[in-house]
Amino acid sequence: MNEQHHKPSYTANDAAEPAPEVPGGEKTAAAVTETIQQLGQTAVPAPGESNVYCLTIIGQIEGHLVLPPQNKTTKYEHLIPQLVAAEQNPRIEGILIILNTVGGDVEAGLAIAEMISSLSKPTVTVVIGGGHSIGVPIAVASDYSFIAESATMTIHPIRMTGLVIGVPQTFEYIEKMQERVVRFVTAHSQISENTFKELMFKTGELNRDIGTAVGGNDAVKNGLIDGIGGIGQGLAKLNELIESRRAGGGLTQ
Repeated sequence: MNEQHHKPSYTANDAAEPAPEVPGGEKTAAAVTETIQQLGQTAVPAPGESNVYCLTIIGQIEGHLVLPPQNKTTKYEHLIPQLVAAEQNPRIEGILIILNTVGGDVEAGLAIAEMISSLSKPTVTVVIGGGHSIGVPIAVASDYSFIAESATMTIHPIRMTGLVIGVPQTFEYIEKMQERVVRFVTAHSQISENTFKELMFKTGELNRDIGTAVGGNDAVKNGLIDGIGGIGQGLAKLNELIESRRAGGGLTQ
């Protein structure tokens, strides 16, 4: 996606009376602005700022193929270095993941989910709006997960687009990929494999697809998500996990 950078306009008074220079200030502001424009993220917190890093996953998860420019996307190659940086930064004590996605590339989504689940620092996921399709493994990858009462999660079988070769090996490949998703979700949540597959293969509920749209309360009832809540509950739980880790000697100040 091509992005346009507009230069600020200046008046004659601005030219006559330049603002006092702050060492490194202009460069820092430019770097933060560039990060926001490219990644939709603010910079990793500096000393004295929050000890929690907020990671947002919105729109469609873009994988190995570049999606059309009109699509709102989250690129997995942007998220991976952010997670690595947060893991390495000693000032970051916890990571809050805000999720509102329609799904996307299966392998990219699983890669993000695996990275979140392998972080040594406390993690909490908050699903707002929706955590559909491959967003389900990402939602359950954290230490604790919340979902807004009005949010939904669509659970359905894996689909393929483009050229599909009609041979048994193709269907075996799809089945193996699907089992990867099922194993990950059931291993990182309280939902049973039978219940998850029942929701995945349910017919008659989705108009143009097979599967189930699970609301916030049902997601918690089925054991897919840990609790109902939003940003406030998510931060409170994350701080609780951080304090617990500190007490166990995992973090130092």
